[in-house]
Amino acid sequence: MSVSTILTVTPNPSLDRTYEIAGLDRGAVNRAGTDRIDPGGKGVNVSRAVASAGHRTVAVLPLGGPEGDSLAGLLEGLGIEVAGVPVAGSTRVNASLAEPDGTLTKINAAGPEITASEAELLLRTVEERAAASQAGWIACCGSLPRGLAADWYAELAARVHAGGVRIALDTSGPALAATLRERPDVVKPNSDELSDAVGRPLVTVGDAVQAAEEVREAGAGAVLASLGATGQLLVDGTGTYFATAPVDTVRSDVGAGDASLAGFLAAGGAGPDALVSAVAHGAAAVQLPGSQMPAPDDLRRTAVTVTTEVPYDQALGVPLLSPSPSPTHPHRHLSPTAPTEP
Repeated sequence: MSVSTILTVTPNPSLDRTYEIAGLDRGAVNRAGTDRIDPGGKGVNVSRAVASAGHRTVAVLPLGGPEGDSLAGLLEGLGIEVAGVPVAGSTRVNASLAEPDGTLTKINAAGPEITASEAELLLRTVEERAAASQAGWIACCGSLPRGLAADWYAELAARVHAGGVRIALDTSGPALAATLRERPDVVKPNSDELSDAVGRPLVTVGDAVQAAEEVREAGAGAVLASLGATGQLLVDGTGTYFATAPVDTVRSDVGAGDASLAGFLAAGGAGPDALVSAVAHGAAAVQLPGSQMPAPDDLRRTAVTVTTEVPYDQALGVPLLSPSPSPTHPHRHLSPTAPTEP
């Protein structure tokens, strides 16, 4: 399948250092068994996963100081085209402590404050590189750093959407609310972000479906919602799809949602086929160390189950690998190539 260029926008990228430790002993010296440093930031991770699959991707991001130079070098070494915008502040460095039971302790730095001129240069760079690369998707990912207004993603969407480029949005809070007015083609919240978007707690899968429908009513074309161990939802104009995949061992969930979005976009960004790809990428990512992105050999698409019979009463956070048939609707599975009903 031919995949158009996927351009990512990461307003607050990072260098992510992950230490694998036997256990965290607060106030003591903790020695790491292994450690690794990866390019970080949600959009950066999407580009890494897209590049790992052999597709073209362009990463637009502010870069500052020697940390920014290191980040650019790491990305270029992965085959990612870097469209760096120089900023006065230094690119942030984050740290994660990964324990054998899957517990992850993260320390995220604030990052540089973006000036008004730097913010405008970022927007212009997105416009120019999207046109030059004939991007099919622009993935706007992550929280906004200090200095960028809550409607910065909305301004970006307004500038490029009219040209036919599709917008994928993975952010939360005021930035999400503001950008929904520009009708992004897909938004990718986790359950907490989805709860925040509708202003109430979500307890069951049915709660998440209702919240996703409300986000669509507010402007999103589709909602791809990560529900953690429970599974993943896709709610779009054709209906609601629920997907699960088995995971043997969780090593780190850093970047798993970003890998999932990359898989979704690389598979066309619509429908149950793309949902299969999203879940396969996310399941593979959590079984890898640090924020390592999965390669094609890590993916198990045939292990993904997609169904239109959503387990509405299932509690969020509880694994569900075999959705139970609904008493009022016959149970139905969709294979990755099966036709879907509108």
